[in-house]
Amino acid sequence: MTYDADTLAQLRKDADEILGRYPVQRSALLPLLHLVQSVDGYVSPDGIAFCADAVDLTSAEVSAVATFYTQYKRRPNGEYQVGVCTTALCATMGGDEIWRQLSDKCGVGHDETTADGKISLERIECNAACDYAPVMMVNWEFFDNMTPDRALRVVDDILEGRDVKPTRGPNKVSTFKETERVLAGFEDGKVDEDQGVGEPTLVGLKVAREQGWKESK
Repeated sequence: MTYDADTLAQLRKDADEILGRYPVQRSALLPLLHLVQSVDGYVSPDGIAFCADAVDLTSAEVSAVATFYTQYKRRPNGEYQVGVCTTALCATMGGDEIWRQLSDKCGVGHDETTADGKISLERIECNAACDYAPVMMVNWEFFDNMTPDRALRVVDDILEGRDVKPTRGPNKVSTFKETERVLAGFEDGKVDEDQGVGEPTLVGLKVAREQGWKESK
């Protein structure tokens, strides 16, 4: 591994904290992969070697996991991961057109990164937010009820160095590396910035209560 001494020391300290959460070492592999992405911006060869050593697996076994899940990137990722849902509902509500215009704007396709390293663009298979379709995500934060114009404005803000605020979640989107550290299990102090459950998500529950519907047993 070619990490400098300070980086390696911090990685080992963080890895020890992660490993302490699991009774079986290899169970810590997923958050460890997020940890190395928070340092390298992707799952680098050094990151693979570090994780393998931490959980006593081979590099091949760690690579098999890292290539299975799309959240783990095997080449340098952009500072902001912009994902557009193009699954059925979002696509018919405008997701396909949002994708087309963002791809044209950024000059990249699926899982590709702009030359300045700012944005990686991705087609996402369902954001599990159909009540807000069409949906876009930036570093896994939700941008709901999007239009091509709104999506382009978000990308313009990113490219010009301005903060972007999601529809739900924190007051501003963190960078990819900062988000990866959260996914590794380390708090970022933003837990109280969430706006809570949105009204569209609760419509079904409201109707059920008004109609007196009960779950079947």
